[in-house]
Amino acid sequence: MNCLFIYNPTSGKKKGQKNAIYIESELKKHFDNVVVKPTGKAGDASDFSADACGKYDVLVVAGGDGTLNEVINAIATKENRPQIGYIPTGTTNDLAHSLKIPKNVKKAVKIITNGKCISHDIFKVNEKYGIYVCAFGMCTGASYLTKQNKKNKFGKVAYFVEGIKELGGAKRFEISINSDNINITDNIVLGLIVNSRYVGGFKINKMANCSDGFVNLILFKERKKRGVSIGVLFKIAKAFLFGINSLNKSKACHVLKLNKFQVTIPDDEVVNIDGEKGITGGFNFEVLKQHIQIFVKG
Repeated sequence: MNCLFIYNPTSGKKKGQKNAIYIESELKKHFDNVVVKPTGKAGDASDFSADACGKYDVLVVAGGDGTLNEVINAIATKENRPQIGYIPTGTTNDLAHSLKIPKNVKKAVKIITNGKCISHDIFKVNEKYGIYVCAFGMCTGASYLTKQNKKNKFGKVAYFVEGIKELGGAKRFEISINSDNINITDNIVLGLIVNSRYVGGFKINKMANCSDGFVNLILFKERKKRGVSIGVLFKIAKAFLFGINSLNKSKACHVLKLNKFQVTIPDDEVVNIDGEKGITGGFNFEVLKQHIQIFVKG
C-alpha cells in the first residue's frame, strides 16, 4: 500500500519536525511506500492532497484542524479518495477529541497502523467543505484571528483572549433558515452548525453521530437591540459547559437537526468553517453522508 504523509511544522508547539521523523519511521514499518511532504505555506496541504487521489491508498495528516480542513477541501470532489489518518498536533484538535484520537503522537500513529476505518460525513457550504463545525456571529473569529505564535505559546488561552476582544463588538443580526419542512426567521448573536462532539475544546454534543447524514443547528436568540444580554451569554456558556441537550426546551434558542438547508444572514457576516475563515454572507448547506474514510481506534 502507498502512503502520503503531510505534516505542518508550525502546528502545536513547533514539534512538527521532531514528530515527523518518528511518524515516518513507524509508517515505513507498515506501508510499502511512504512519501513525506511538509507544508511551507497555506495551500500546500491542499495541493498535496488533491494530487494524492488515485495515487495513494492512505493519506496521513499531522497538524491542526485547519490543516485537516485543507485536506478535506482538496479531496471532497475527487474520485479514488485515500483513507485519512489524522495525527492531531494543533491547539484544540476538536475532531480528534470527538473521534477519540489521542494527541500523543505514538498512540495516534498506532491507530493508523492497527486501527480501523470508518465512514465519516462532511458538509458543503456553498463551494467550500468542512467536517466538524460551521459557525457565525459572536466570537467566531477568534480561531482564525489568533496569531500562530500566540497559539504556540499560550495554547487555548490565546483563543479565549481573542474571544474577549471580539465580545465588545458583538451584535445581533437577522437570520433565516429554510429547508423542505422548516422556515425560521429570528434575531440571533451566534449560530453553530455542529457535526462533532467537541467544539472549541468543549464537549458540546455528546450524542453527535458523525455518519448519520445530519448536523445539529443551534441558534442563540437575542431580543436586545444593542450589545449582548447576560441571558444570552448564560445560554451560550450553558451549551458549552453542559452540552446542547441542556437547551432543548429553551425558548431562547433554536435547536434543530437537519441535513440540507439555506441560511440567509447579512452580507458582511463572516462564516467560520472548521476554525478557519470561510465565506461571507448567506449560504446553502448540505451534508455529504459518509463521504470520507478516516482511521479510528479498532
